[in-house]
Amino acid sequence: MVMYRIVYEKDECIGCGACTSQCPENWELKETSEGFKAKFKKMDINEDEYDSNQEAADVCPVDCIKI
Repeated sequence: MVMYRIVYEKDECIGCGACTSQCPENWELKETSEGFKAKFKKMDINEDEYDSNQEAADVCPVDCIKI
């Protein structure tokens, strides 16, 4: 099975929650000292999880998620 890795630039995240709305099974918002930031639950995803995570990356307004 093909595996994919999520590359996420936390410092660029503005905490808008677009990714969590698109892919709640792998993305959540966490409160940090800098405000809310997105956080993935799994860095390595399989083919079945790819589409929803790619959609989360596509809707990110600051383009801080790459698959």
